[in-house]
Amino acid sequence: MFRTVKEEVDLSPTVSDEVKFTTCYMCACRCGIKVHLKDGTVRYIEGNKNHPVNRGVLCAKGSAGIMTQYAPARLSQPLLLVGERGKGEFKEIGWDEAMAIAEGWLGHIRKTDPRKLAFFTGRDQSQALTGWWASQFGTPNYAAHGGFCSVNMAAAGLYTIGGSFWEFGEPDWHHTRYFLMFGVAEDHDSNPIKIGLGHIKGRGAKFVSVNPVRTGYSAIADEWVGIRPGTDGLFVLALIHELLRADKVDLEYLARYTNAHWLVIQAPGTAEDGLFARDGEGRPLCWDRNTDAPGDAMSAEVSPAMVGDHTLADGRRVVPAFQLFAGRYLDPQYAPEAVAAETGVPAATIRRIAAELAHAAFSEEVVIEQPWTDWAGRRHERMVGRPVAMHAMRGISAHSNGFHTCRAIHLLQMLLGSIDTPGGFRYKPPSPPLPAADQARRQGRHDRTRKADGGPAARLRHRAGGPAGRCRRHAAAHRQGLFVGRADGRPRHDAHGHHQRLEG
Repeated sequence: MFRTVKEEVDLSPTVSDEVKFTTCYMCACRCGIKVHLKDGTVRYIEGNKNHPVNRGVLCAKGSAGIMTQYAPARLSQPLLLVGERGKGEFKEIGWDEAMAIAEGWLGHIRKTDPRKLAFFTGRDQSQALTGWWASQFGTPNYAAHGGFCSVNMAAAGLYTIGGSFWEFGEPDWHHTRYFLMFGVAEDHDSNPIKIGLGHIKGRGAKFVSVNPVRTGYSAIADEWVGIRPGTDGLFVLALIHELLRADKVDLEYLARYTNAHWLVIQAPGTAEDGLFARDGEGRPLCWDRNTDAPGDAMSAEVSPAMVGDHTLADGRRVVPAFQLFAGRYLDPQYAPEAVAAETGVPAATIRRIAAELAHAAFSEEVVIEQPWTDWAGRRHERMVGRPVAMHAMRGISAHSNGFHTCRAIHLLQMLLGSIDTPGGFRYKPPSPPLPAADQARRQGRHDRTRKADGGPAARLRHRAGGPAGRCRRHAAAHRQGLFVGRADGRPRHDAHGHHQRLEG
């Protein structure tokens, strides 16, 4: 007699008796994870569906994070080199012996010249402590993982726009219509970028990847630009050249959010040459087209000129910062034909991408039907943004020119008016509030920006016909940025330090 044996398999076994919530540290993405433990031992790692970064997605590296605790190759004791360097011959020693050896080395250096110590650590979360230790030891030669990764890019962003790619913001995946990526490998910020790319490709937005190799993200891009390594900055400056030449620049945005209109002293051979002109109270000056005279660059009542040669009452010659910027990058050395050979990108391709950026920014603006109140107290019935987003990472930072390449990318964003607006690059709210006095001083910044006929390049070419302030004036539409309010409707400060409020 036979009996049928039915095997029952538990498809959802209990693998833990405790779950800890934390973030993954296998890369700089910092995805949210749930760590399952049993009897105090890590048994399983899964993504946290409620975490805003990865929404439950976890890559292979994150899943393998358990090996940082239990890998057989993990060091458990100090190792002492006993053979010739490079042969990998070590022996285990105790902690007391290791500390005595290290103390001997470090003691001699500190007594003679502490600066001879170069102290570097890996990707850890104790850089404040290790940096403090190095400074107390007496050496300025210390760094960590970031110094070999992307700190130059972070510094460029902080120096240029007060924030940076990666930790300080991200593309507006839901509204952008043109996404330009520079040198990002698929192991950096992988889960959020994959989720974001899914959004933009599902909506039909164009994705252009600038990278020497067509792997990872570049393999699924709508267009791959195979650039020569280290020349991304030159490529970006050629795009800027084309935008300036075609007068595709958001002047109102520049006047409201940047120092493009601030007057710069032109006094070669003197200590003041290249400095901003200021009034007796230290406030920066612009040339006010309402009065055809210098005015407070931070005032909401001025209509700042973006180009033109002017003379102050004390005889000093001044020009707007934008004029110096445009004059430099309109130079033929930045023309597409001039950079094509060095970058490996055809001149026609550079021109086309510049035109596509301009079209997306100025002909396909994003409109969000959300009332909001801006930093000056003006109510707007909707939000309008420039739907061009950009992102860059290791492929830019891994070069000696990474700092300035990243600054060039941020300049390109500024010219298009796509920073902190719908569809562009968004800072991560909330931003810390400004002191009350500083906030009051900044309130009303560039409320009445006006544009002269013709674009900046045209006015630069025809300054002999008269200063820009004498051209026909017309009121410019208020530039509108993307700002986030609290759930209760109370205002929150945006990344520019301005007071914002969303309204229902």
